[in-house]
Amino acid sequence: MSAYLTELIRARELLFTWTMRDFKVRYSQSILGAAWAILQPLSLMTIYSIIFSVFIKVPTDGDIPYPVFVYAAVLPWSFFANSLNFAIPSLVNNMNLVSKIYFPRETLPLSAIIVSFIDFLFGISVFVLLMLVYRIPVGPTVLLAPLILLIQMILTFGISLVGSAVNVFYRDIRFVIPLALQIWMYLSPIFYSVNVVPERFRPIYLLNPMATLIDSYRRVVLLNQPPNWP
Repeated sequence: MSAYLTELIRARELLFTWTMRDFKVRYSQSILGAAWAILQPLSLMTIYSIIFSVFIKVPTDGDIPYPVFVYAAVLPWSFFANSLNFAIPSLVNNMNLVSKIYFPRETLPLSAIIVSFIDFLFGISVFVLLMLVYRIPVGPTVLLAPLILLIQMILTFGISLVGSAVNVFYRDIRFVIPLALQIWMYLSPIFYSVNVVPERFRPIYLLNPMATLIDSYRRVVLLNQPPNWP
């Protein structure tokens, strides 16, 4: 493990190069450019807020305003989904380099995750603004948010490594990813609370790592509660 980390550290300049390239390529063909990093989660928040707070009236935790409640989940979910969408095909998309020269292959999916993390940081600025607009106080438990984010990044990197390796041999996986993420999204508490899930099924439901992470984000940031971990 130490040798593996040492190799990645030695390749940090290459990782930086991949990251800058991926960031430029990701938004090079769009008119709004990097603004999509904010517009994408903001659009989802608006759509979910209209559907689930105006028409269906889904309850939130602790009477948190629904736009803040749903954005607190959309933001980490978008980071997770975008990371996988770009990281898993990264080896195949760079096969001309992979097949010709040696470099740590892990830098390719990792650079895709870092670019998605940059997008995530842009999205946080909107979340802070929402917190100010709705006057939601922040407690000391918010200091646990970076730990939750670190766990999410490790999970994302692990899935990306496995997925990108499998994608080299089975190209059909690029068609499976969007469908799998769509199903995974509905199985995660993004536009509803974990408390909506019947208590007898909740332990099974929380085996979904993203369900646990999203619930933890809401607890530490919005409710001033510690994560509900075993």
